[in-house]
Amino acid sequence: MEILSPLESSIREPKAAGARSVSLRIIALAMLIALLYYGQLFLITMLSSVIIAFILEPFVILIMKLRFSRGFASFLACSIALLGVYLLALAAFTQISQLVEDLPQYSLKMNALVDRVSDRVEGIERSIAQVLPRRLQEPATAAAPAPQPPNSVRRRRANEPPPAMPGVQEVRLYQPRPNILVLLYSSLSNYYSSLLMFSFVPFLVYFMLSWRDHMRRAYLGMFHGESKEVATRSWHAIAGMARAYMAGNFLLGMVLALFSTIFFILVQLPYPFLIGPLSGFLSIVPYLGLPMALLPPVLAALPVYSNLGAYLIIASTVGFLHLVGLNLLYPKMVGSRVHLNPLAVTVALMFWGLLWGGAGLVLAIPITAGMKAVFDNVSGLEVYGRLLGD
Repeated sequence: MEILSPLESSIREPKAAGARSVSLRIIALAMLIALLYYGQLFLITMLSSVIIAFILEPFVILIMKLRFSRGFASFLACSIALLGVYLLALAAFTQISQLVEDLPQYSLKMNALVDRVSDRVEGIERSIAQVLPRRLQEPATAAAPAPQPPNSVRRRRANEPPPAMPGVQEVRLYQPRPNILVLLYSSLSNYYSSLLMFSFVPFLVYFMLSWRDHMRRAYLGMFHGESKEVATRSWHAIAGMARAYMAGNFLLGMVLALFSTIFFILVQLPYPFLIGPLSGFLSIVPYLGLPMALLPPVLAALPVYSNLGAYLIIASTVGFLHLVGLNLLYPKMVGSRVHLNPLAVTVALMFWGLLWGGAGLVLAIPITAGMKAVFDNVSGLEVYGRLLGD
């Protein structure tokens, strides 16, 4: 039996306590990540509602200056916001309905483009075969293959039903038509939970705005003394950061959408008032903005242009707008408001994108900036704020 001296016991006890503390922190971190992953729908809905409420708060205060109550001012601000979303959706629906009518032209253009590319590939293969030595080619005694019809003819023949055999009566199996309600339910069942959570956002935003004073008093009542002052500063820092970040992104998206729409009108692309704002706002998506911004104008140009030069001009212009927006305008409109360094932004995008997908990419920077606002105002956590800051 080993007998420890008092000195050895005093050394081993802090080590064991430190190991237990590290183990508990790792377990707590793993439980937090699991909670974030499995509760993502609820948390995304709550965070989105909080950010929207912070954005609409100045409008509520402006309406309250007209001697309206907070409840009515909150209802009016939410109604105006919903009306703006409805008008944008209506304009987008009008453009999309025209796009649906022109889908046959797009399919014909795509088929012609695929046929042209296939013919060029076959021509390159024949040229390579002529350059290769004879010993690498097929023997000359082999029968020459029959000339192949064009790709469009082969595709049409493949879609045609086989010819009926003489003397054999064709038997047609009865195939019942699918019920439209069943199809609608099957297509929406996968998104039912997301749609259900999304339907709560307007009500959450309204109650957060109308009950803002009550929630603020209840939240600050949980703290006393110096902690109450820290909580108050953190509250105002998070609110200011959320409003500044969303306002900066909105202004940047509007600038890119305006110049994109003007350019698409000049090059006579169809549906410029749809693809212009879509390309402009997709361009500000972190890391995936450029390919996502290129997709709408390239698809819209298919029934208009057939030469490669036009697509290069469109791609280079959209890329130029993206680079100017992200390198010159973004630091002034957005970066100066959140004060996050590029490494922290990249790690945050990776982490929240892995946990929450596309919603995580959108909310990653506001969440990280909000954490930095808390770290900067809590004593003992300033080092983490400096680690995230610029």
